[in-house]
Amino acid sequence: MHTDTERCVRAVQSKDARFDGWFFTAVLTTRIYCRPSCPVVPPKPENMTFYPSAAACQQAGFRACKRCRPDTSPGSPEWNQRADLVARAMRLIADGTVDREGVPGLAARLGYSTRQIERQLLAELGAGPLALARAQRAQTARLLIETTALPMAEIAFAAGFSSIRTFNDTVRDVFALSPSELRNRRPKTTVLTPGTLTLRLPFRAPLNPDNLFGHLAATAVPGVEEWRAGAYRRTLRLPYGHGIASLTPKSDHIACRLTLSDLRDLPVAISRCRRMLDLDADPVAVDDQLRTDPVLAPLVDKAPGRRVPRTVDEAEFAVRAVLGQQVSTAAARTHAARLVTAYGEPVDDPEGGLTHLFPSPESLAAVNPETLAMPNTRRTTFTTLVAQLADGTLHLGVESDWTETRTRLLSLPGFGPWTADVIAMRALGDPDAFLPTDLGIRRAAQELGLPSTPAALTARAAAWRPWRAYAVQYLWATDSHPINFLPV
Repeated sequence: MHTDTERCVRAVQSKDARFDGWFFTAVLTTRIYCRPSCPVVPPKPENMTFYPSAAACQQAGFRACKRCRPDTSPGSPEWNQRADLVARAMRLIADGTVDREGVPGLAARLGYSTRQIERQLLAELGAGPLALARAQRAQTARLLIETTALPMAEIAFAAGFSSIRTFNDTVRDVFALSPSELRNRRPKTTVLTPGTLTLRLPFRAPLNPDNLFGHLAATAVPGVEEWRAGAYRRTLRLPYGHGIASLTPKSDHIACRLTLSDLRDLPVAISRCRRMLDLDADPVAVDDQLRTDPVLAPLVDKAPGRRVPRTVDEAEFAVRAVLGQQVSTAAARTHAARLVTAYGEPVDDPEGGLTHLFPSPESLAAVNPETLAMPNTRRTTFTTLVAQLADGTLHLGVESDWTETRTRLLSLPGFGPWTADVIAMRALGDPDAFLPTDLGIRRAAQELGLPSTPAALTARAAAWRPWRAYAVQYLWATDSHPINFLPV
């Protein structure tokens, strides 16, 4: 979008928050860059230039605006609605892959050469993987400076910098303030709880939290997830350790409290929480498309801004989808809770009732199949899935190719279209995944006068593309039955 100068100028002049994260405005006279909704008086059009990423602005020598804080914009919805190389690379960078494994590790995960990845990222985002990762490190550093009392040296290494000097230079370059000056600008009323980070997760309005948090609470696995005091809480398995996230819906943000065993996991924890809550979606584009169907239009108008509840761990969700085949939500939670108690790693939760991390594929692969209280066919499905996840034969991650992975899942014993598509929708993040065989969808379709047979409903849903996963949320909301995972 940043190449459409006229459209970008209109967005800046109208301070349209819908475009925050889509592009960034760099002001040639002041050498700062802003989000489109920056509250200051817009500069003259001839003094504006536009970039597709904060990293590109920084590489061009612009500093972040101290008023609108463009580094805290919602992420671009492009990376969650596309499955091409650039989108998959951006999801991996947000998940901290470059900091942990370097650019060669990023390339290896994607199956491309480092030169191909750098060339495509530069062409589309104006910055390579190292610059994009640097911008993310700067934002992590700012969060730690403003939300903790940690010494600057600890913050530097927790944010992923290799030296104190690099940390200081980067913070000054990006924010035009030293780390100490950033900390001094923190509101005096800020309350710091040792070991806990409190931050705000922005989103594009509107956001309807009912289906989002309602679904997560209704399917919560005891010990791993809970709904407590108006917040959805769950444990997180992270690259360097573990954590607990507490997420509370507010009118203009999601209040997030993170307790981490290793602060190097902060950017990954934030990225996974945002992804689980689908906070980088563009609800206006989604709802406008679905409103073109006269049957869906009243549902959208009644409760706009529905999101797709996703997951913080793709392998965990796949296991839970299998446990939920052919049984009710309550039974699926019971099966999962037994595995958690027996094979999950214990965690301490002074603020609530969380007790374990969900078991890893490696620990589940060692389970004696005879101890699983499920039919033989589903037992085979379960053991095959966890064995392939454990040995790497099957990989589910933010970088997964949606079409290829769905085909791989369908080749496993006991995997039908419903299981593969619900994993594609909620674990892989495919915004166009559709569940025409789902009992709740078929009942809602029948009630609304839509075709209720899978083939006919799929044909009708072609008009909802590429947002069929969001149409599923609106259809599910019309059905009063408890969530049931019936099809395979």
